[in-house]
Amino acid sequence: MKKLKAAIFSSLGFDKKLLFTVLALVIFGVVMVANASVVDATRTFGDELFFAKRQVFRAAGGLFLLLLLSRIPYQIWNKLALPIICVTLVMLVSVLIPGVGTEALGARRWINIGIIDLQPAEFAKLALCIYFAHLFAKRQAFLPFIFALVLTVGLVMLEPDMGTAAIIVFLSGIIYFASGANPGYFLALIPVGFITGALFILTSDYRRERVLTFLNPSADPLGTSYHIRQVLIALGSGGIFGLGLGQSRQKYLFLPEPATDSIFAIIGEEFGFVGGLAVIILFSYLVWRGLSIAARVNDPFGRLLAVGITSWIGIQAFINLSAMVALLPLTGVPLPFLSYGGSALIFNLAAMGILLNISSQRRYG
Repeated sequence: MKKLKAAIFSSLGFDKKLLFTVLALVIFGVVMVANASVVDATRTFGDELFFAKRQVFRAAGGLFLLLLLSRIPYQIWNKLALPIICVTLVMLVSVLIPGVGTEALGARRWINIGIIDLQPAEFAKLALCIYFAHLFAKRQAFLPFIFALVLTVGLVMLEPDMGTAAIIVFLSGIIYFASGANPGYFLALIPVGFITGALFILTSDYRRERVLTFLNPSADPLGTSYHIRQVLIALGSGGIFGLGLGQSRQKYLFLPEPATDSIFAIIGEEFGFVGGLAVIILFSYLVWRGLSIAARVNDPFGRLLAVGITSWIGIQAFINLSAMVALLPLTGVPLPFLSYGGSALIFNLAAMGILLNISSQRRYG
């Protein structure tokens, strides 16, 4: 009880450098969404600020959650871990039910709750960080860990969303190894995971085409390789210092998804190599701050939760940025804090609120 009281009154001691880094990314993201989406918004809705206004609303909601969760002692999530993961699994099942889940572009990933289309897979990342930190805080619980992981990944793949599934697998593995659990159990499953992933790719036309396009980007320039070619054109056009804010040419219906998955291409085109490098440095600094927080926490649950949240953001940023420079196949993974979207931005900011609270309590762990 004394620790909880101390935690509540210590909320002003959170990591302000982490907060300012997150705020910088969110503000820059709103500016870039407004800029990158103007053509699509005007053509589709007759309002050049349509997507920008929605992004501002979602950023405001996410920042409210960040501030709220930064004041709530993180220990409460340890007690709520099991209910949270159960609710998450119910939501992941619900999204697959016709009439409940919303389908778009051949995927069923959202639940409409009125003011926003909720994407349960985004919540699942945070829920698994909490649940796995709970599992490994006191014991090495491999069977509950692998059961929750396989069930969650399986449901996400049914949506289908292989990019999110990959993020979940990687962040789960990092939490597992950070806990000090027996690495042999997890390593033994890597061949199984590799074979399963290969089967999902080979049995899906669009996934197979993405991999083949990655291996041969010059094939079918107006078809399967069109997207990545336009991304590379945008980045190449930016040169060292870019064309200037608002001067992108690729956003004029050349580049698919300029405000969502491909927003880094617009950043590179308008701000050049220097701007792209600045974004990478901000994400690298955020990851470093998160891991530094984890290293200073004595409480096993808090340490593993900090590692999980930091790994989630870092892995997702790495996958998106790597796809943008053709180091990985395009996966449809948004860039945290910068890409247009509701669930991703809100849950990213909620996770940062929890991480800030952990940073404020490190001396009480």
